[in-house]
Amino acid sequence: MSEDKKPVEEKPVEEKTVDEKLEEPKTDEEKVPEVDLTESKTEEELTKIDEEKTPEELPSEVKEEAPELEPRIEGAVNNGDFVQVEMTGKVAETGEVFDTTSEEIAKEHGLYSEDRVYGQKLVVVNDGWVLKGLDKKLRGIKPGESTAIEIEAEDAFGERDANNIQLIPFRILRSKGVNPVIGSEIEIDGRNAVVRSIGAGRVQVDYNHPLAGRKIIYEVTVNKIIEDQYEKLKALINRRFVGIEAEKFIIQIAEKKIIIQIPDEIFFGENIQIAKRGLAIDIMKYFPEFEEVEFVEIIKKT
Repeated sequence: MSEDKKPVEEKPVEEKTVDEKLEEPKTDEEKVPEVDLTESKTEEELTKIDEEKTPEELPSEVKEEAPELEPRIEGAVNNGDFVQVEMTGKVAETGEVFDTTSEEIAKEHGLYSEDRVYGQKLVVVNDGWVLKGLDKKLRGIKPGESTAIEIEAEDAFGERDANNIQLIPFRILRSKGVNPVIGSEIEIDGRNAVVRSIGAGRVQVDYNHPLAGRKIIYEVTVNKIIEDQYEKLKALINRRFVGIEAEKFIIQIAEKKIIIQIPDEIFFGENIQIAKRGLAIDIMKYFPEFEEVEFVEIIKKT
C-alpha cells in the first residue's frame, strides 16, 4: 500500500524591494568591482565630504598622534645632544675591563693598541653610536658628572645562542688559510668566531660575541654637551678624520652649503675619500638645513 502523501503547502514568495535586492550577498561569480562614486565629484564636493566625516570614518593615519617626546632636562644630557664622554666598560661578574677611552687604563689592562686614538669620545645621544643599553641611559647625566651604568646582557652583546656554536671540518679551515688554536679568535667567511675545541678532525667554533650573555657595567663621565654649531662640525670632523686636528680644517658656512678646506698633509691619506663621504653624510643628517657639502683641496706653488 502506498502512503497517502500530504499536499505540499506552497508558501507565497515574498516580493523584495529594489533596495533589499541590492543588499543581498552575491556569489563569487556575481560579484562586481566596487566603483568609487566620488571620482565624478568636484574637488570642492570632495573637500566637503571629508570635512563632514566623523573621527571614526577618517583614515587611521589621520587619527594617530605622534609619539610623545620626553620632556627636556635642563642642565643635563638629552636625546639628540652632541656630548663628549670618557668611559670604561667592565664585565659585572669579574671586573674584567674590555673597553676604555683611557690610554692609561688600556695599558694597565693589556688593551692598548698603537692604532687607536684615546681620549674623550663624541656621542650623539640615543642615535646608536654606543651600545643600546648605554645609549638609553645617558639621558639625565649632568656635565662633569661620573656614573656607573649597569647593562643587562640583552641590551649589551645579546644572549648566548646555541645555534651559533658549530663543528667545522679541520680540512675546510686549513683550505681557507685558517690555523685554529683553542681559545683563539678567527675569521670564517667574514664572521668572527672563537675556537672552543679541536678533536677527531673537527673544530668547534663559537660565533657568539665573547661577552654574549654577560651583564656589563660602564663607568661614564660626561665632559661636555656641545651646543655651538661650529663646535659640532669640528667634532664630526674629528670623528671621521681620526688623528688629525679639526683646527687644521677651514670651515665656511654658506646659506645652504658647507665648504670644508682639507689640510694638504692628508691629500693622499689612506681612505680619505671614505672619510669625506662619511663626514658629508653626518653633516646632512644632523644639519638638515644644509643641502650640500663641498670639499676644497688647495695646492700652492712651492
